[in-house]
Amino acid sequence: MRKTITAATLLSLLSGTTAAKGENCSDGCISVSISNLRNSDGKVGVALFRVKDGFPDKTERALEGRIIQAGEHCLVKFEHVPYGTYAVSVLHDENSNGKMDKTFIGVPKEGFGTSNNPKVRMGPPSFSESSFELDTGNVTLNISLNYLNQRSIQKQ
Repeated sequence: MRKTITAATLLSLLSGTTAAKGENCSDGCISVSISNLRNSDGKVGVALFRVKDGFPDKTERALEGRIIQAGEHCLVKFEHVPYGTYAVSVLHDENSNGKMDKTFIGVPKEGFGTSNNPKVRMGPPSFSESSFELDTGNVTLNISLNYLNQRSIQKQ
């Protein structure tokens, strides 16, 4: 016996499938707007972390990362990111040497920042201070860079 599917049944099935896809959407977009760069020299590195291990400076442990040309204002987007807890770290690598330059006592010479813009204290910000939830479609972060050394880094 053949089963006949009517147009109404087909429409119902299709709309149910569409609703199910919409309800099961489990990823979003994180836009990172970076301001307060002291100049347009070098590159800006942005790292997205899902766990505290390696945050904020062990970028090889980040979930994802981007490097862009420095400018007056920088914007980076991470798309199709699964919902969850994250933290973002930013480095203004003024001399494009791929690392955070520091003084002999360990004070950063280049600009840095993290999500939530926590107050700068002794040592880097923690994952918990910088973490945020991505639990809907989009999150926009505004990160203002900090410079502890007032002089620009010379290009090597």
